[in-house]
Amino acid sequence: MLPMLSDKEFHGFRQLIFDEAGIHMSDVKKPLVSGRLAKRLAHHGLNSYGEYFKIVSQDAKERQMSVDLLTTNETFFFREPKHFEFLADTIAPELARQQQVRVWSGACSSGEEPYTLAMTLADALGHWRFEILASDISTRVLETARKGMYPLEDAADIPKPYRNAYCLKGIGRQEGWMLLDKAIRDSIRFEQINLNATLPDVGVFDVIFLRNVMIYFSVETKRQVVSRLMSKLRPGGYFIISHSESLHGVTESLQMVKPSIYRKPA
Repeated sequence: MLPMLSDKEFHGFRQLIFDEAGIHMSDVKKPLVSGRLAKRLAHHGLNSYGEYFKIVSQDAKERQMSVDLLTTNETFFFREPKHFEFLADTIAPELARQQQVRVWSGACSSGEEPYTLAMTLADALGHWRFEILASDISTRVLETARKGMYPLEDAADIPKPYRNAYCLKGIGRQEGWMLLDKAIRDSIRFEQINLNATLPDVGVFDVIFLRNVMIYFSVETKRQVVSRLMSKLRPGGYFIISHSESLHGVTESLQMVKPSIYRKPA
């Protein structure tokens, strides 16, 4: 039988995930916290979430484990397809003659977004002079993303021309799985980055995707995160968020091109 997660214990973990990742958890997330951390209590043979919180507070590795478990990572290929249509039809032609095109997937989760970006750019640009930085706070999802291998049913979200050109269907022991083409995998660099902290020196980008993560941030956290990312976006570069998100009251340094798509003044 699972231990009960008290309100006091829940508030402790809620503060932890806010401090570590800038994510605000409402009271309705209490069952999620209880369910996702239960396996760690069992792993350590603990009888309460308070005991586990003491370990998390003192052990950086275990703290990262808890962050991995508590961050939401639902995603799929070609999610919000109009963004990739805009990338292919509008942005790529503008960048096609550059020596190198740089794109940042700022909350890449298990990798579907950066692989979608790579397939879209390879097709639209007609060359491989592009680099994608894919980052996430969770080391667990990054391990999955680096492999570039997904259940075959996930390929249903990928348009058939891309599927034929860039996806390899597993056989034998790999039956039921799909592997992204090596050139696609090689175009992406996966790195653990906490957007809620000082950013590492990653250079400047032509396009930054930051989708389906700010919905978990407070307004002040959004302001801080977007401000950090703006320093990494070149003048004239594009900043793309989810259709369910808004930059209203967050920044005045970007101009809206269309809903969820913004541009930094040149």
